[in-house]
Amino acid sequence: MTGEFMTSGQNLTENQTITSSHVLSQSLGPVMLWGLGVGYVISGMYFGWNLGLPIGGTVGLAVSTLFIMLMYVFFTFSYTELACAIPKAGGGFDYATRALGPTLGYLAGVAQLIEFLFAPPAIAFAIGAYFHEFFPALPILLIATLAFLLFTGLNIVGVRAAARFELFITIFAVLELLIFSGVTLPHFEAQNLARNALPAGVTGIFASIPFAIWFFLGIEGVANVAEETRNPQRNILFGFGSSIATLVVLCILTFVSSIGVAGWEAIVYPVTGSDTTSDSPLPLALSHIVGKDHLLYHLLLTIGLFGLIASFHGLILAAGRVTLEFSRAGHLPGALRAIHPKFKTPAFALLANAGIGLIALYSGKTAEIITIACFGAITLYALSLLSFFKLRWSEPNLHRPFKAPLYPASQAFALLIAITALISMFVFNLNLGLFYLGILMVAFFLLKLRTRLEAT
Repeated sequence: MTGEFMTSGQNLTENQTITSSHVLSQSLGPVMLWGLGVGYVISGMYFGWNLGLPIGGTVGLAVSTLFIMLMYVFFTFSYTELACAIPKAGGGFDYATRALGPTLGYLAGVAQLIEFLFAPPAIAFAIGAYFHEFFPALPILLIATLAFLLFTGLNIVGVRAAARFELFITIFAVLELLIFSGVTLPHFEAQNLARNALPAGVTGIFASIPFAIWFFLGIEGVANVAEETRNPQRNILFGFGSSIATLVVLCILTFVSSIGVAGWEAIVYPVTGSDTTSDSPLPLALSHIVGKDHLLYHLLLTIGLFGLIASFHGLILAAGRVTLEFSRAGHLPGALRAIHPKFKTPAFALLANAGIGLIALYSGKTAEIITIACFGAITLYALSLLSFFKLRWSEPNLHRPFKAPLYPASQAFALLIAITALISMFVFNLNLGLFYLGILMVAFFLLKLRTRLEAT
């Protein structure tokens, strides 16, 4: 059946045979996993996080970022243990299902889908805005739409080709952040960090949490390619560890060097005194040093685009695997579990995700889309940490090639921060929180309806 998509009308469980039409290609090594782990996240350094500065200021966003950073470090240790012990494409969905049962596992899967489906549209809009700087005649939404189609197609062609491309552009994006820091840090002034540092008081710390999360959102996607990794028990550990170490360093450098040039207002508002915010904080910071006509400014725009593409492309890749695993479990239409016989990629899942992403893109609400993605991410993290504790207790003999350090203190701390972040996001984004809760309630209703129909 070469050239056709093959699928099965039956749900796949651990006790059923997975035919070749459902088997993913195992071709990823440790360096490519680093590229994916950093690539999923690195756009968060280039845009989005600065939108938390008007409500948090330098101190507010810095404090929330510090706690979120620690949460991610400890969470990553725990998630690595789970990924090495249970190397399946569903990530948190599979871990929660095994540890907490099908209902909470299902909700973890829905949260993961929301994260990976809502983050790419926000990045696509930023890609369109960056291209628009070079080609003003091209509409932002047209560029963003073409980006969705192009990178969905690349992911269909093959995971190895997709991962190689991801590694290539991620290396460029990391080098550009290092160059940016090298140019801006000599112009750093501590007084710029202290200027209007806490405009909304202590509440700004909690209100800016979604934008602190945006710095690291998506790193858990490394686990979603576990089925496509050679020797996953070893290579997943390297992928997670090297990625989080790289991202922590880049986060600190980017935050300090960009705000230290001229204060936080200079990287939020393109025009002084205006209420219009910008999705391009690093070019704004650099413009205060070299001007908009300088080669370095245009270099940052060009390679900064690579950073956006790296995360956009990587999250599309991870989202396809999440949708695939959800379909394997019978929670989505059977066609979405089809693996292309030639490329060995979840083609239909990728196409379906692109359709949903385009709908979100055309809403034009970048900050709101980021916040909804963060709701999904934090819910996933909390349920994954609960799964970690449950499996340590219920399956002490489970083969764990890697065991998270500082157990149980670090995991309890990460869970506390995740719960605090989730509550804070609801308090300061009530309408979006209710919208997110509505999605979960509809998903829960559909699960119960399906279960009842299967029982009759």
